[in-house]
Parts: sequence; C-alpha cells; structure tokens
Amino acid sequence: MISSLIKSIFVLSFCTFLTNAVPQPSSQDAICQDTQLIIQGILDYYYDNNATFHEPYYWWEGGLAFNNMIENAYLCQNDTFDSLIQDALLKKSGKNFNYMPDDQIMVEANDDLGIWGMTLLTAAERNLTVPQNGTLGYDNIPDNWIYMADNVYKQMLNRWNNKTLSQSACGGGLRWQIYPWNNGYSYKNTISNAGMFQMAARLGRFFNDPEYLKQADEIFSWLRSVGFVNLDGDQTTVYDGANLETNCTDITEKQWSYNFGITLGGAAYMYNVTGSDYWFNATQSLWNGTRTRFFNDDGIMYESQCQESNTCNNDQRAFKGLLSFMLEYTSFLVPELQSDIMAYMTPTANAAAGSCDGGFDKHTCGLNWFNSTNDGYYGLGEQVSALGAIQSLLGDSNADLAKFNKIPQSTANYLSLLLQQRSNNKISKRDRRDVNNEQNLVNELVILKQQLHDEILKRQKTEQRVSELEHQLSSYKERRNLIQRL
Repeated sequence: MISSLIKSIFVLSFCTFLTNAVPQPSSQDAICQDTQLIIQGILDYYYDNNATFHEPYYWWEGGLAFNNMIENAYLCQNDTFDSLIQDALLKKSGKNFNYMPDDQIMVEANDDLGIWGMTLLTAAERNLTVPQNGTLGYDNIPDNWIYMADNVYKQMLNRWNNKTLSQSACGGGLRWQIYPWNNGYSYKNTISNAGMFQMAARLGRFFNDPEYLKQADEIFSWLRSVGFVNLDGDQTTVYDGANLETNCTDITEKQWSYNFGITLGGAAYMYNVTGSDYWFNATQSLWNGTRTRFFNDDGIMYESQCQESNTCNNDQRAFKGLLSFMLEYTSFLVPELQSDIMAYMTPTANAAAGSCDGGFDKHTCGLNWFNSTNDGYYGLGEQVSALGAIQSLLGDSNADLAKFNKIPQSTANYLSLLLQQRSNNKISKRDRRDVNNEQNLVNELVILKQQLHDEILKRQKTEQRVSELEHQLSSYKERRNLIQRL
C-alpha cells in the first residue's frame, strides 16, 4: 500500500519547493520506496519474453513506461530493474538498432518512434549502462544509447525531408503513420512532429551540435506555421493534427496533455542550450497553457479532454505520465519556472499517491486524482502516470545540471565520427544515400511481407475450398454406390 507517510511528506514539502529547496533525505526515501511498489504494478502488465506489454496496450506505452522507470532508477539511485530495462530496450531495437523490430513493422507509426527515441535519450542522459556484446545474440551493440536514438531520429528526418512522403501537403511535416495501409497515413499530427522536435533539441544539447538545433528550430517553426501550436500566454493552444487532403486546414482542435508535454519539453531543452529570449518565452507560454488547461483549481493535474466525461481510452489514460515527466525536466532545465511548476506538481503528486490504494495489492493507481482514493480505474496508463507525477518531486536541483550536461565518455568516438562525416561531403552524401536505401529496403520488405501474408490467406482459403469439394464429392460417391447396391 502506498504509505500514508508520503502524503504528509508532500504536504510538508510544498512550502520547501516554493523556495526551490531540495526534499529532505527521509522524504526521498519514502517516495522511492512507494514508487517501487507502483513499478511492481506496471510490471503486472509486462511480458518479459518479448519485451512488450500485453493487449490492449500499444507499443508506445511500453516506451513511456520504460522512460519513467529509467528516470526513477536515476532519481532513487536504485538499479533493481536495470537489467530488465536493458533487456527490453535491446529486444525492441531491431536488427539495425533503429527501433523497427519485426513484430511492430506492419503497424509502427512515427509517434511510436518519437516516444522510444525519447526513452533512449533519457537512458543516455541518465547514463544507463548498455548491455555487453553477445547479449540476446547481438554482437555489435553500440556503446551508448545515444547511437540508437540518433538512428531513430535520422529515420524521422529522412521522412521529413522526403518530398513525396512529407512535403507534398501542409508545407512539410511528418505523417502520423509510416505506411499507407494503416489508418492515419493521410494525417499529420503534433505528437509525431513534436516528438521529432524534442529529439532534435535533446541531441543538439547532448552533442552541443548546432545542426540538430537548427533542425529543431525548423520543426517548431512548422508546427507554429501550420497552426498546431499557437503561443498566446495562458491561452496557448496545442492542437492534435489535421488531414493532408485539406492541406491541414481542418485542424482537429482536441488538446491532449501529452502534446503539450512533449512540445514544452522540446522548448525547455532549446532554452537551456541557447539561453535565448525566444525559447524562454515559448517555454513560458507552453507552461502557462498547460497550467490553465490541465490543472484544476486545487492544482491537481487531469486529462481535461476526456477525464470529466469518463471517455478516456487506454492511450489517453497514459498521457499524464508523459506530461509529468516533461514538467519535471522543465523545472530544472528552466530554473526560472521551477517554483511555479512545483507549486502545481506537489499537490498533483500528493493526489496521485492517494489514488494508489486500489486492487488486491493495495498499490494499484487510479485515473481521477481528485479523489483521496482509487476511483476504480486501473491499468498500465494509470500506473505510469502516477509514477511520473510522484517522482517529479525528486527532480534535479540546479546543482545537478553539471552531471546532466556532461557528454558520457563512451560517446566520444561516435560524436567524432558525426563531425567527420559532416565535414566530408562525399561521406555525408553516402550516409544520406545509405539512409534512403535502408528505408527503401524496409518499405519493400514490408510490402513483400504483406503480399506473402495475403498469399498465405489465399492459399488457406483455396485449401479449405478443396477440402469442402472433396468432402462433397465423397458424399456423392457414397450415395451413388448406395443406389447401385439397391
């Protein structure tokens, strides 16, 4: 059961966060103990044999779950689940460490890649150990998660730059879906493009590389130009997306916390690395819009688009987990906003902890945090969201930024290679050609797999019909023989 101690700790901590004070060690210990129970609840939905969470949870939710677990391991200095996380990240990395695994390739979308890319970046920033070569049969495992994150980003960048796939409508932008047979292929949405924006910002900050930062700026400018993101203080809006057929003029004006969160996080990274007024103002406006739209009068977070009407689906019930994570990061990436953010996250964390007293295990978390107890809802999304909210109180102080800013030594060779490639035009062209060729091969493989699947179904139907006809023929023969005997 989530301890009653944590509730009193949150109350006592509220005033200290308003003064940017770090929680007392006893407070941290209590929070870490209780979040371990919440993680156990997350793993109730996990199949460790193939590194996925069971239906009805989509692949992106697994990425978010592991992201928040990585953050918990760092904040609590607890490696209990490190091997499980490493195993999952490696199993889903795909043959080329680009997070296009065979079991997802038919249904994977750009927003899935963005969430998993974010998770890999968190693993790199928080110095999660990479498994040794030979693990799970992989012989060429990169020495840092940042290499895999960059692979993911380059795929998305290639689609962004592909005039056939992306630039043909809406002035640019990624499609929601990667492949035309999936619903949503003609839809360009915020979560896919904002995920790419945040990845570019984090890679640029990680490597201190202006090329990534330039790309991040271009993506954010597109989000604004198409009307998905509108910066206007407390009235800031972040809409869901629009269709290509209308040149993105039919904007779906639903506003979800995860769209605000991933966009806000990207802006916070950009401000942290550039220090520019533009990015501070953008971060401020996105936070103001978040505060206005997703917190009630008591400062408690909720999914305003669906929670009050009890219509949140399985995906939407996890959205607060991403927003909580990004608010934690924004609070230390943009110290000017820390006290204001924590003034809302403290009552939110308290309320989220109160919801985690359900189920037989007494640490099952609910959806509605306005109650002082579990509301009867349960699932992976509820656990992940509560985890993100509660552990946000353990976010870095300003003093911890030095460690966070440091490029791990293991990335030095890869960074050197990137810079060398960029300075050598022939190599750079070859690299781009390789990316295009790889994507073409993936596309061809997927089409052939679909054709093979169709052929197998056709053959099965043919075999079934043959069996039916043989059975009918056999019946006719038996009747004829009977008549002849008579």
